[in-house]
Amino acid sequence: MSRSCAVSPRLIAALSLAGFAAVLAAPVAALDAKVVAEKAQVCTTCHGVAGVPIDKTIPVIWGQQAGYLYLELRDFKSGARKNPLMAPVIANLSRDDMMALAEYFSKKHWPQLDQPPAPAAVATEAERTNGSIGCTGCHQGNYQGAGTQPRLAGQRREYLERQMLAFRDGSRGNNPGMSDLMKAASKKQIAAMAQYLAGLLVR
Repeated sequence: MSRSCAVSPRLIAALSLAGFAAVLAAPVAALDAKVVAEKAQVCTTCHGVAGVPIDKTIPVIWGQQAGYLYLELRDFKSGARKNPLMAPVIANLSRDDMMALAEYFSKKHWPQLDQPPAPAAVATEAERTNGSIGCTGCHQGNYQGAGTQPRLAGQRREYLERQMLAFRDGSRGNNPGMSDLMKAASKKQIAAMAQYLAGLLVR
């Protein structure tokens, strides 16, 4: 998500999180399309009005797998995944809210970020890394993801690298299997994977 913004997400959060939480916590008697769309507007502040996040370390969620989005929302709410910006925003969401938002964003079209394809040497390193730790075993062919496994193809390079390193050093702890895999990869391999995945053709 190739556009970035000079405004820090932390500054935005400091100014607006109370208002965000109030909107998202509004009771939903029936999760109709209009109500879900209204709740989703809060998410666009960081994740982008057109699906392109305001910062390169914020993930694309438009077109992401619904099962994965729901699990991450659930983990942010429970504290299993830590993020000081997400935690207060999601604190009062119900399970139905989270499922509805996940489904809503999964039906959006993945945005074009215009990230360049990785050079041949980087692509070769990434393919070798996949052969070693088996990324496509979960993330599927072409890294499109399925169900609770996220799409990686075309995701922000900066976000991908940061998250893989977070799994590696244990600062992201909501998927022990990923932590084990990333510990088996070097920082150089992780950087190559992030660059390769970011440059995969968006469809």
